[in-house]
Amino acid sequence: MKEMDEKQQAQRLNIVISLICFAAVIAVVCVIGILTARHTDPEFVQGQAEASEYRVSSKVPGRIARILVREGQAVKAGDTLAILDTPDIDAKLAQAEAVQTAATAQNARAQKGAREEQIQGAFELWQKAKAGLEIYEKSYKRVENLFQQGVVSEQKRDEAKAQFDAAAATERAAKSQYDMAVNGAEKEVKEMAAAQMQQAQGVVAEVNSYIAETILIASADGEVSEIFPMVGELVGTGAPIMNIAVLDDMWASFNIREDLLKDLGVGTQFKSYVPALDRDITMEVTSMRDLGSYAVWRATKAKGQYDLKTFELRAVPVEPVEGLRPGMSVLIEKK
Repeated sequence: MKEMDEKQQAQRLNIVISLICFAAVIAVVCVIGILTARHTDPEFVQGQAEASEYRVSSKVPGRIARILVREGQAVKAGDTLAILDTPDIDAKLAQAEAVQTAATAQNARAQKGAREEQIQGAFELWQKAKAGLEIYEKSYKRVENLFQQGVVSEQKRDEAKAQFDAAAATERAAKSQYDMAVNGAEKEVKEMAAAQMQQAQGVVAEVNSYIAETILIASADGEVSEIFPMVGELVGTGAPIMNIAVLDDMWASFNIREDLLKDLGVGTQFKSYVPALDRDITMEVTSMRDLGSYAVWRATKAKGQYDLKTFELRAVPVEPVEGLRPGMSVLIEKK
């Protein structure tokens, strides 16, 4: 009997210990559940830092002669980036300059007029015609007096008058030739020669502008992010040679579900975290746009659920952030 009592007591003790352990496990599970419910992990929206870029390209086709920068190199506005070899344009420049020289000479000739020898010759012919006119005028006056006196016939008077008129016409013609030699070419001819010279100058200026395009320069400060062709390769008109990232114009881009857009309107500021820099930065929302039907979060249940659209949100740092680079992650904590 004594042994049976001891076994029953041992069984009761084991049962009590088991119940206590079970209750302790339940209590621990409840505590963990309560703590987990109270301290849920925050939801993060991940974005990416980006920077403005511009492409460097040429108006003319050519072969890459030299590339003077490398990827990752900082450049200033006006720095020479690459040089193209364009022998065809050099030949066109030689042709255009030859045409300009000829047009300039033709215009000078038209503006200057006849040579001095021609002017002198025309003047001598005019003087000769004037002398002949004076003689025929005197002869006509004498014959006219004699005709009035009845000494000569009317036919003689008419012949003298005809010779006088012919001499006057010859004098006027000689004077006209002299004036034309002095004045040079006609007004229309001068204007045409001047226009041809200006046209030739324009062609030369155009070809020189093309030659200037063979030296590619940076239009703004930045950093070379990518170089496309290699030295020796042919590039066409407008083909991109390299990309320049403008690090002074940086922003962050986020794709956010519309149910997370609370307190993120345009113009609002928020805190974000940059893991690469291990620091928080303040940003301001500058734009927000719908990404369209292709970026919709579909409902998982038909009852009580609805589709959520995705918006692209852009934000810029309120203050410059040293070390922020394109491609770095930017996180927004949504509680």
